[in-house]
Amino acid sequence: MTTSTVFSVPLRNRFRGLTVREGVLLQGEAGWGEFSPFWDYDDAESLAWWRAAREAAETGWPGAVRSSIPVNVTVPAVGPELAERIVTESGCRTAKVKVAEPGQSPSDDLERVAAVRRALGSRGLIRIDANGAWDVPTAIDRIRRLERAARGLEYVEQPCLTVAELAAVRRAVDVPIAADESIRRSEDPLAVVRAEAADIVVLKVQPLGGVRAALELAERLALPVVVSSALESSIGLAAGLALAAALPELRYACGLATAALLERDLVSEPLLPIGGEIAVRRLAPEPRLLAAALPDEGVVAAWRQRVSAVSALEESR
Repeated sequence: MTTSTVFSVPLRNRFRGLTVREGVLLQGEAGWGEFSPFWDYDDAESLAWWRAAREAAETGWPGAVRSSIPVNVTVPAVGPELAERIVTESGCRTAKVKVAEPGQSPSDDLERVAAVRRALGSRGLIRIDANGAWDVPTAIDRIRRLERAARGLEYVEQPCLTVAELAAVRRAVDVPIAADESIRRSEDPLAVVRAEAADIVVLKVQPLGGVRAALELAERLALPVVVSSALESSIGLAAGLALAAALPELRYACGLATAALLERDLVSEPLLPIGGEIAVRRLAPEPRLLAAALPDEGVVAAWRQRVSAVSALEESR
């Protein structure tokens, strides 16, 4: 039998327009899973997230080929001083920097990236993520300017929204292109490969329907993989670690250190990096912390209704 608990935890800084992270934890025979699709996902798109949570709680994950995962620190769209501090305190040697935040200017991005370079030193790696915010000419211009400010970029993630735009940008710049939304929110994720639109693919367990589904997709895509989070609690992040641990090859640091973005977590020992890596492990929530994360009745009712709708949709298919 699977049971569920609604949770809500605050974020340290605004991220993707959010100040809190909400979702539902499932407990089953295999352990704990997390169902936390963002509210801009409808029931049909949330179904994959539900399947990922059920896999974690009821089935468990495939075996691992590594016990520790190298990770990047994620730098939100904050000022340069805070960006530098976030990187320094993380202990990571790779940083993913959010750029193209609505309401901010190109100079804000340049200052943030330059601050991250100062924090990392000359040998650290910087990747940027625009979340599809640019058109092709803007992307080409901004990537070139940010590459100079960073003194080298490892890659740029999802500079534009469409596959055709990604392909055009990839042909115009020397920085490798990573596809995220063009994979996880696409009815045809292989279109990125056919169009030669990306050098790297970013895979997230929940939006792809679970660890096994993501592993199968990685094999079909046949491009280097970066496993990233969907801003989950440590319960959900454990599934991302399980995917990274099961991949035959892992060339890049993964975006799985995002528990640091939460003001508080649901476990007594959150999945935070030590020396730039996170050990692979299963987790259970701490009852005291889970009780403290219980939202008001309106939020609980909304999530209960969402679970009911998505589970009914799954049963109808």
